[in-house]
Amino acid sequence: MLEVDSLTKRFGATLAVDGLSFKAEPGRVLGFLGPNGAGKTTTLRTLLGLTIPTSGSATVDGRSYRELSDPVRVLGAVLEGPQFHPGRTGRNHLRVLASAAGLPTGRVDEVLKLVELDGAGGRRVKGYSLGMRQRLSLAGALLGDPRALVLDEPANGLDPQGIRWLRDFLRARAAEGRTVLISSHVLSEVAQTVDGVVVVSRGRLIAQGTVDELTAGAGGTVWVRSPARARLRDALRAKDLAPEEGQGDWLSIPGATLEVVGDTAAANGIAVHELYRQSQSLEDVFLDLTQGTEAGR
Repeated sequence: MLEVDSLTKRFGATLAVDGLSFKAEPGRVLGFLGPNGAGKTTTLRTLLGLTIPTSGSATVDGRSYRELSDPVRVLGAVLEGPQFHPGRTGRNHLRVLASAAGLPTGRVDEVLKLVELDGAGGRRVKGYSLGMRQRLSLAGALLGDPRALVLDEPANGLDPQGIRWLRDFLRARAAEGRTVLISSHVLSEVAQTVDGVVVVSRGRLIAQGTVDELTAGAGGTVWVRSPARARLRDALRAKDLAPEEGQGDWLSIPGATLEVVGDTAAANGIAVHELYRQSQSLEDVFLDLTQGTEAGR
């Protein structure tokens, strides 16, 4: 369990995180979303013991990261992009990390295979693509076979095939009962990967829930096609809705529900040939939630 509880962090006059609370649970992938400057990196750094909170806490199984007796076996992390010595091979980079953590060097080849870099382990990192470096960073986080993963922008630099691989990889780790917390700007990919989402802006929590919960709000538009479009339009207006005429026999009704539109048509004996709701994407919800708060800066 990764838990952020009433976390506040100030840097002088700057309030980076403001009373933030959320949990990342075993067996689930949690997406941590927010615009630049929202406090995501500060929160993750606090969780990893790299930043001291002003107040509140960020804990791993109820303890601070610094109190963990064997942290590499509990929590693996990749923050703020890959960092490597360009002259080392990928395998030697991981051997240095394993030695520093007191882990057997045999684990190096295991994690290279896990991230599908076993064929490139003998190559120098300076010859790696950005996507390969991302995989090597992930391999480093996996060395201790940790129960939880914290990843900042893990899809950065990956091609479509690599992004799909990452999605399957993270889902498989969650299926093993591990906790996965990812911060990302690739919202379309997040929507296909995570079980839940936490959205922050200006250091504050502004929304959380599953992707379906966040995208199924009243912000979606209901579309209906009827041969009696004019009658249906008038009937919906009588329900204090604001239907708009589309092409052909279509009406669009912002903020309506399928049930209200269908029941209104039935109550008035109006035939309906098609009826659906245009759901919001996670990106739409993210922009709706954050634009107002960012405008208040």
